[in-house]
Amino acid sequence: MAKAARLAADIGGTFTDIVLENGPRRWSGKVLTTTHAPELGVIEGIVAVLAQSGHRPEDVAVFIHGTTLATNALIERKGAKTAFITTEGFRDIVEQGYEKRFDHYDLMIDRPAPLAPRTLRFEVRERLSAEGEVLVPLDESAIAPLARRIAATGAGAVAIGFLHAYAHDRHETRVRELLQRHLPKDVTVCISSEVAPEIREYERFSTTLANAYVRPLMASYLYRLRDRLREMKLTAPLFLMMSGGGLTTLETAARFPIRLVESGPAGGAILARQIAAECRLPHVLSFDMGGTTAKICLLSDGEPERARKFEIARAYRDMKGSGIPVRIPVIEMVEIGAGGGSIARVDRLQRITVGPDSAGSTPGPACYGRGGTEPAVTDANLVLGKIDPAYFAGGKIALDERAARAALKKNIGEPLRLKEFWPAAGVTEIVEENMANAARVHAIERGHDISACTMIAFGGGAPLHACRLAEKVGVSTIIVPKGAGVGSAIGFLRAPVAYEITRSAVIALEGFDAGRVNALLAAMTADARAVVAPALGKQKPIVRIIADCRYIGQGHEIRVSVPVRKLAAADGAKLKAAFERLYEQVYGLRIPGQDAEAITWSVTVSAAARRPKPAVRAVKQAARKPVGRRGVYEPSLGRLVEAPVYWRFDMKPGSAIKGPAIIAEDETSTIVGAGFRASVNSLGYIVMERAR
Repeated sequence: MAKAARLAADIGGTFTDIVLENGPRRWSGKVLTTTHAPELGVIEGIVAVLAQSGHRPEDVAVFIHGTTLATNALIERKGAKTAFITTEGFRDIVEQGYEKRFDHYDLMIDRPAPLAPRTLRFEVRERLSAEGEVLVPLDESAIAPLARRIAATGAGAVAIGFLHAYAHDRHETRVRELLQRHLPKDVTVCISSEVAPEIREYERFSTTLANAYVRPLMASYLYRLRDRLREMKLTAPLFLMMSGGGLTTLETAARFPIRLVESGPAGGAILARQIAAECRLPHVLSFDMGGTTAKICLLSDGEPERARKFEIARAYRDMKGSGIPVRIPVIEMVEIGAGGGSIARVDRLQRITVGPDSAGSTPGPACYGRGGTEPAVTDANLVLGKIDPAYFAGGKIALDERAARAALKKNIGEPLRLKEFWPAAGVTEIVEENMANAARVHAIERGHDISACTMIAFGGGAPLHACRLAEKVGVSTIIVPKGAGVGSAIGFLRAPVAYEITRSAVIALEGFDAGRVNALLAAMTADARAVVAPALGKQKPIVRIIADCRYIGQGHEIRVSVPVRKLAAADGAKLKAAFERLYEQVYGLRIPGQDAEAITWSVTVSAAARRPKPAVRAVKQAARKPVGRRGVYEPSLGRLVEAPVYWRFDMKPGSAIKGPAIIAEDETSTIVGAGFRASVNSLGYIVMERAR
């Protein structure tokens, strides 16, 4: 068999999804995530999918991987013991943060503790100005004693962040060089000028600390996985999905693992982008619900929105400012604790609450029979007839409906005096309202009309809840792609190899210094090309340049596209005009006579994305006879109804049915609500439209 198969693996909090494609054919599977050693679950899933497809490890041409391991380590504080070295007088920057409260009216709030406690934060005498002038010479004699102090603490990682190192890195580089002479060989050292060379020292220091904190864990995991793959003779190139939607090499990922924190959800956004192109959808609401979280992403003109800043591990009711800020390229989305494993309970006010904590894969929801006693969303869906207990995860996990009913009765039904299926209905209604509220807020914050969007639903849980969520937010059309239950892993296979480099350089747009900008962008482009060159082969790279611009004196920026060519002095006025158009679009006004500046520049070098195959109109026809019938809860009617069950792969393009109905497949089921009609388009996607 020719070496043409492409393999992807997505590690989630509950399941690890594996997808193998060879030409037009696809095979997939789900296994429970092995939290203690994630590579074991990946290998188990790969072995199963290879056996299912008849491929050998040697047939795999490329392997693409995404994981939540870095994110979970930061959320659960299970990274390396990390020391922080900074300029004298700035030891407490990472604790002071923005020097403002994220909730003005709660007098008892707790800010997230820094990843390096004060006892592990050290100062060095040195100071460079923003122009690179030496204000205080580096005290090199202090580095060896400092290294001995750090070694005595047992720290496994060191982060270095000096003032103005984003522009002038020589002091950081020198301190790293001296530290590595005296620290144990297994202690990793990260410098901010490499991890996040951007202005704003708090965010730069926080990002560098987070990278150092997870690097020992991630590097160890990635190299263990590589070794396991080699043992099974799978020697194909291994690429990692990054939070910004591109792919990078194992070596770069091991060096900058902070760029992997949202790698799984990014794969889902890439899948949604492809479907938007195939179906010619300008406005899309991407809805990805897995075992632990739900992710909602908006696409405008077929492209997901991107950002340069992200908060990890928000600890205070998902409130902005209560997490760890990192400056990395990321696809803009909202993520909430609303997955199949999210735990339901009754609070002190006698209200049903769901999440954000999850039962995960161990012990899992009560119905898994692995020791879980608290009810989760999967338990509720099982009781409501949305899930076939004999065919969950393709029949690999037999579900115990009696255990699910008992957990719901004890923890929800008895405290609220609810009987029959109502505890389960209450749980699903709350989790759906949580997701709807998150989608509304996300759309409003970005000035989007959510009712103008088409929803694309994927992940093991999204097709179960899509119709009800669409009713709540006013969406009329839903698309459930093929392989929806492993959608993010499929998205990995659609992602281009790409790498983004960002550097801060304040350039006025009036009196534009084109020579300085051209030199900066040329150096950045060369660095980005060097990262992706091994994976591009003979492909011609695509270059994209963005400038973060603002009116002088403002504290926030708007991202403006920059022409990919040698810039001239006149381009300053063109950039300002583009900035002001975007500014007016976002804020509804311009500021006449106010000068503007670009403060941060980013260059992305990538391979060309695969051209999608467009959908064509399919002739509608009646679907084949259902394979069975099952009682399922219909929220619009407030009762259980007998619904036909169709096997998805019996439904040919043009097949059409009316809700209520269930369309079953290996990794998920699509619930067609009573107010919806469902048909299959020419690409095999389920299209559900609200009946008029």
